[in-house]
Amino acid sequence: MSIDQPAVETARERIKAERLREHRPPSSARGLHHFALISSDVEATIAFYQDLLEFPLTEIFENRDHRGSSHFFFDVGNGNLLAFFDFPGLDLGPYKEVLGGLHHIAISVDPSTWERLRGKLEAEGVPHRIESGASIYFRDPDGARLELLADPLGEMYGFRVI
Repeated sequence: MSIDQPAVETARERIKAERLREHRPPSSARGLHHFALISSDVEATIAFYQDLLEFPLTEIFENRDHRGSSHFFFDVGNGNLLAFFDFPGLDLGPYKEVLGGLHHIAISVDPSTWERLRGKLEAEGVPHRIESGASIYFRDPDGARLELLADPLGEMYGFRVI
């Protein structure tokens, strides 16, 4: 598939000129309460996120929407949570990137933590890719793509994004 790069650039610049506000009003939101993913194995997910990535498990209870399903949460800092559901008996298919679906979740960590977690991923044999010396991309046990980003919150590759 061929992409008309000049047309893409022109469209991006037009959107930026029309939609990016010099004096942005405050958001109506207070923050991200939680981002929910699906887990095929509660214990494997907890081992990956809590033991390997060092995101503490904060709670686990029955999912109100599906009897027998667990809803569990990990602290990813700054008052934000990463949540999971398991859906036993629903025979869900493998992870798949689709339009409107998840591409990746980027989580900010300080540079020394980035180095330590990179070492843990390597020691555990988790396939990963490093980009720009500040991002590590890898997949969780169910295939969801994650990024550990050594840039501070609100910054990315030298750009202020908030």
